Amino acid sequence: MTGHRALPSRAAIVATAGETIARGSKSFAVASRLFDRRTRERAWLLYAWCRACDDIADDQQLGHGMARVEDGAARLALIRARTDKALSGEVVGDPAFDALRIVAAETGLPRRMTDSLIEGFAMDARDWRPRSEADLLTYCYHVAGVVGEMMAVVMGVDPADEATLTRATDLGLAFQLANIARDIEEDGRVGRCYLPVEWLVEMDIAPGEHFRPWYRQRLAVLAGRLARMAGAYEQSARIGAAALSFRQAWAVLAAAHIYGGIARKVADAGGHAWDHRVTTTRGEKLAAVGRAFIEALRPRREPAEPRDPDLWTPVRP
Repeated sequence: MTGHRALPSRAAIVATAGETIARGSKSFAVASRLFDRRTRERAWLLYAWCRACDDIADDQQLGHGMARVEDGAARLALIRARTDKALSGEVVGDPAFDALRIVAAETGLPRRMTDSLIEGFAMDARDWRPRSEADLLTYCYHVAGVVGEMMAVVMGVDPADEATLTRATDLGLAFQLANIARDIEEDGRVGRCYLPVEWLVEMDIAPGEHFRPWYRQRLAVLAGRLARMAGAYEQSARIGAAALSFRQAWAVLAAAHIYGGIARKVADAGGHAWDHRVTTTRGEKLAAVGRAFIEALRPRREPAEPRDPDLWTPVRP
């Protein structure tokens, strides 16, 4: 007599998500270890879904091996279908999407946030390119800023707390701007460019040719601009961390130090920034954790320093 196959337990899905973040992002894995257990598990669950969506959209494995995608619309439809099923509370049968099912149910994750992230993948699927700096930041919001918002909800922030969500958005923007600076040539090889057209025109760089070696010094100027922008949003996020508990602030500040280090390394390397993929070493990660610990111990300031009005702010639905 054959019985029904047992569904994976929450513990099993959490364990799989933990393996995913350990293999997919050493930086986020280190920072996530600083959370309390409940927040850490929920962060892993959210990461697993985000990572799976990104891998499906870009035909890659754990963020590696990105290739040109010819069936972007079909991949997007798959992401949407599995996400819809997860958010309706159904068992998907895919650990990453069942991870979303669990974390969404436990935290009340707003649907607008998951929809907003998927819109970022849709922008790539239709070969979207930014014309202006505001366009660039809009894209960064969809693929990373809203992840900051979702992480805030995972940490217990009220989805109606616009001020704290905006600071969380700032951290996601900082991370994505660092990614774009680091991956300019890698993205170019698969036909993508996230540098605004206005910036390329300013530097007299031919469209579609920006990743060519002879443009490296000009690209270094733009990478430096991206790094400075990332630094401004990173600093804003640091101020927002004061609204979090000690362990949450420690994790957030550690991530900011680690990822901020990537942007600064790219800027410092100039035209050699793309000789090899820029990363942070284990020692640098540990140093970041130590600095973040000291910063998280500092007394909270009330009221918090106002957010810089010159920073871009998303328009949420």
